[in-house]
Amino acid sequence: MASGSERRAAQGRRRPAPPPPAARERRDAGQAGALPPAAPARDPEILDDLQSFLVFARAVEARSFTAAARRLRTTTSAVSKRVARLEERLGVSLFERTTRAVAPTEAGSRLYERCARILREVEAAEIELAGLGSAPRGTLRVSAQVTLGDEHVAPLAAAFLARHPEVRLDLVCDDKPVNVVEEGFDLALRVGSGLPDSALVARRLATLRSVVCGSPEYVARRGVPLAPGDLLAHDCLHFGLVSVASYWALRTPAGPLSVPVVPRAHFTTASALRHAALAGLGLVHVPSMVVTEDLRSGKLVSVLDGYTRRDLGIYALYPSARGLAPKVRAFVDFLAERLPPRVELAAAAPSEPVKPRRRARSVKRA
Repeated sequence: MASGSERRAAQGRRRPAPPPPAARERRDAGQAGALPPAAPARDPEILDDLQSFLVFARAVEARSFTAAARRLRTTTSAVSKRVARLEERLGVSLFERTTRAVAPTEAGSRLYERCARILREVEAAEIELAGLGSAPRGTLRVSAQVTLGDEHVAPLAAAFLARHPEVRLDLVCDDKPVNVVEEGFDLALRVGSGLPDSALVARRLATLRSVVCGSPEYVARRGVPLAPGDLLAHDCLHFGLVSVASYWALRTPAGPLSVPVVPRAHFTTASALRHAALAGLGLVHVPSMVVTEDLRSGKLVSVLDGYTRRDLGIYALYPSARGLAPKVRAFVDFLAERLPPRVELAAAAPSEPVKPRRRARSVKRA
């Protein structure tokens, strides 16, 4: 027969332990019809999710896990694993994958819209706070077309760096297109007639026009063309590789004209084209920034001023206007101040009328 103490011990073993205080609160709240209090935040997991969303967003922007890894200073496999874990957690596929690139699925595009908005706010806040009361600093990577970079940006570099001694400048001059984000540039400088079809912000720094010009000796020898068709009777120097048909894009009050020319010579750089014109080899058709100083000094003279385009510009292209880094903003503002006097050309007086040597019969309207 069990003693009294043994019976009490057995009863204690059968009696369930009382619930902890948090559980009692949830039980009482549920009985009262209220929602239970939220579970405590899982800070480490949330931080990990934010990192995964950052990796995902950079992969969407670069259309490549490898390029995203380069930008994030990590490995391609690390990016791939992050994305895979995110897809598993969300239960959807975020990318269509090929051997050469990745593209977001519909679900991936929707997620990117939200991620990009959040990341822009975070980046803007970080840059704004970091830039409070601080001077521009760090390495500034700039891509520029060859003529623009060599003839106009590089000569201004000393003045900019003297103004901002904590900035280091990497100027890469190349006429090939670049991916600003993927290749790690802070901004790109380009000459064109309109904004590029991309997600980049474009700020116009200077206004250009196209110019048809030649040396005074050439014009005196061959005469002044008065209409676009007269170009068929002139030696024209063409920018670009040799082609079967060459055209110059001019304008009339009625609209754009595509004017056929017969090139005497082809050149693949604007600098070579300019030197050939200075030597009296023929007429060139170039953006005004290529020959601004030559026209001002009289080494070259312009013709067909009423037919040249006036819709060209120099643009600074960069990923985002919000939260722009101080070094980038300082450089763009500096170029907007210094470039126009160097490259913009006031409308020249019309050429003196002379009898044209020859009129062209065929002008193709664009």
